[in-house]
Amino acid sequence: MLVSPFRHTARVLCTALLAGIPTLSWAASDSDLRDALSAAREQQWQRVDERLIEDHQLRGYVDYHRIRGQLPNVSPERVLQFMDQYADSPLAGWIRGQAIANYGHAGRYSDLLSVADGEPAGTARQCYYYTALLNAQPQQANQAGLDLWLTGGSQPDACNTLFERLRANGTIDATAIWERKMLAWQAGENNLSSYLGGLLSGQWQTALDTVDDVSARSRAITQAPLCLGPECAATASFYRAAMQRFTREDTPAAFAAWQEIAPRLSLLPSDQQAIEEELAFYALVREVPGTLTWVDSVLPSLDSERVLELRVRRALAERRWDDVVHWIAEMPAGQQENSRWQYWLGRANGQLGNQVAAESRYQQAATDRSFYGFAAAEKLGQPYQLNLERNHFDAASRQRIAQLPAVQRTEALLRIGEDGLANSEWLHAVQSVTPQQARALADYAASQQWHARLVQTTIAGELWDALDWRFPQAYHDSFLHWGRLTGVDPYLLMAITRRESAYNPNALSPAGARGLMQLMPGTASQVSRELGISDPGPYGVLDPELNIRLGSTYLRDKLQRYQGNRLAATAAYNAGPGRVDQWLGNSVEEFDLFVESIPFRETRDYVQAVLSYRVIFESLANGGNSEGVSLLSDAEQQVRYDRALLARR
Repeated sequence: MLVSPFRHTARVLCTALLAGIPTLSWAASDSDLRDALSAAREQQWQRVDERLIEDHQLRGYVDYHRIRGQLPNVSPERVLQFMDQYADSPLAGWIRGQAIANYGHAGRYSDLLSVADGEPAGTARQCYYYTALLNAQPQQANQAGLDLWLTGGSQPDACNTLFERLRANGTIDATAIWERKMLAWQAGENNLSSYLGGLLSGQWQTALDTVDDVSARSRAITQAPLCLGPECAATASFYRAAMQRFTREDTPAAFAAWQEIAPRLSLLPSDQQAIEEELAFYALVREVPGTLTWVDSVLPSLDSERVLELRVRRALAERRWDDVVHWIAEMPAGQQENSRWQYWLGRANGQLGNQVAAESRYQQAATDRSFYGFAAAEKLGQPYQLNLERNHFDAASRQRIAQLPAVQRTEALLRIGEDGLANSEWLHAVQSVTPQQARALADYAASQQWHARLVQTTIAGELWDALDWRFPQAYHDSFLHWGRLTGVDPYLLMAITRRESAYNPNALSPAGARGLMQLMPGTASQVSRELGISDPGPYGVLDPELNIRLGSTYLRDKLQRYQGNRLAATAAYNAGPGRVDQWLGNSVEEFDLFVESIPFRETRDYVQAVLSYRVIFESLANGGNSEGVSLLSDAEQQVRYDRALLARR
């Protein structure tokens, strides 16, 4: 019987932690292994001297490419043997995925099922897997295949056989084809929508014509038939898709159209709820005049956390404290108990003169280690609840960790410049062991000053209270140095860096931001000119010291723009000063209301995270004591967040 990789890894690591494993003596050099791995990736086996890498701890990475290159002409027994041999490494899962993909592509479904252990990751592999299951478990395969079918986008070619067989056995019928056509139409996938329409018989022609009419003119929905398709099978999905398109295109016109047609339609409550949830959401986001009374009338039936959040934020913007209390009370328990909403219940009750209720809500919020938890603690005059977990490991423990095969493979991969593979190897180990073993691995990462890997370890191991590891003293001296020279709060610099890159000096965002403090190349060039130094270019900006220097200077400029206000400067670091200037023009007063008034969720979350991280960094610098630490200064809490905050130029 094949041993589960999870159980095997846990057993290996547990045994090693208790007893220790002697350090192995490797015959092959890292240089030989590096060359062999490079050749293996290119399937150039004549360049691989097996004798030189025979005993190297990374030999499995070369063997992985050998088997991958030979698939599907490799027996499942050989694949299972490799998986068993490297069960404590990500290699086992990778070769399983490769085997599923290759066996599926070749139609070797029996071999596929021999190596699979349940639904694989990835749509293509899932399609192969359920094609293989059609004979053995038809009910499960039919339902899973139908779920894969019902998407608004194109699916991989790997799904073609599955879909053809499901059409042949009737699982994908004309109604399922129409449902997918509506999903594609809703998603703007016009080619797919047209293709699917071509699969339908003449019984669906009126429905197809109606889609064409509404595509050309959304307002035509008010003249659409109330029954579409055979036995009205097309009606509900048509109106859901058409109203979603119309709502996003022109919310006021969509609202007017819905008021006209809703009384005439006979939809299931779930279909009507889906339409009205989307309409209510955009009516609030776009502040459509004349819609609030309607939103309030349908909101209790929508079961929508996102619309309830918007409704509370609307009440906060209008300082309607009774509405704040009312709509938070309508939230499901899990949402309502979040420290954010407990804080706002405290604020609302305080504004309404209900001081006992306000204090009770603040007390509940203050148990959370978060922006609103810290703000609530300040309202109560209480210390922050950091819930700091302390961990102690000695040199002997670290020596045992260093001898674990997974750790030795990680370090060997780092030595040959395979940082990505090293991270995969390390995090696979963290996710496969007990919480206490994960702590031992985190301690080892900290001792090696693997700052970015350490943060990822705490995430993979769910070590949420291990704040010394979640917020390590990475680049500490540089932050203090440049913070002092630029006059910027060094703990704010640390917090921004932790949020931006989690200490990965080579981090590259989809937008092109680079390095520890995620500077755009244009920003780096501009700040370099300001400092009178050479433009570092897209790669020079990755240098940690220079990145911190440029980021500190850029943040200093934002602080000067907002008269030293760290909340506004932090928002500008994320969203840009132009947007923050605009938000300050909305006559917001208090700091917490300004945070909630930020229209971009990303920036709202960013500001809250950075300011709470700043509290944690300063508290850790005080030995874990938050006494004397504040979320914001008195001036930052008491100033009006309006245009007057902008420094005169």
